[in-house]
Amino acid sequence: MMDLTCRCNSNCTLLSVEDATIPYTDSPLPTKEETMETSTNYDANVLVTYKDIIDGVPTYPTVKVNELEWKLERIKRLEQQLSVSNGQISRIIENLSEESWFNPNTEKEEILSDLCDILDYQPKKEICFEGTIHFSGRVDVPLAEVEDFDLDDMLSELTVDVYNGDVCIDDYSVEDVREV
Repeated sequence: MMDLTCRCNSNCTLLSVEDATIPYTDSPLPTKEETMETSTNYDANVLVTYKDIIDGVPTYPTVKVNELEWKLERIKRLEQQLSVSNGQISRIIENLSEESWFNPNTEKEEILSDLCDILDYQPKKEICFEGTIHFSGRVDVPLAEVEDFDLDDMLSELTVDVYNGDVCIDDYSVEDVREV
């Protein structure tokens, strides 16, 4: 151990067995902004190793940056879902009291309505239906192809669809197509 006087007139204690004196310079010290350089080059395919603790056992998987980003995004969505679910559970527990759902004056319909509201659920009943569709239409056929034109074949790919909410057409058939 050796006591030294630095060029800046401060006392220093040398603990190393080698001379590790930093040479004096007149240059100003770099600012925080100058020392913290951030890479502007982004490469989603760069491999990254991170610590992952599973059941108390640390592992160090190596994945591409984009795989890690997807994992973080899934975690964010799960955290949001968990937060919503915890809020719903809390609201249900708050209603499990004598003043609310256990009140003898509370109707079953009111409780079910409250539950649907809390869970953001709308109960539905499936109603099956069938019907008959009459349709007419026109098709332009080049004169050179009129002799070989087959209307049944052309309309065999006819489809039926409904663009309204939860309606689903399960089955349909074309029974009769004729020229008029």
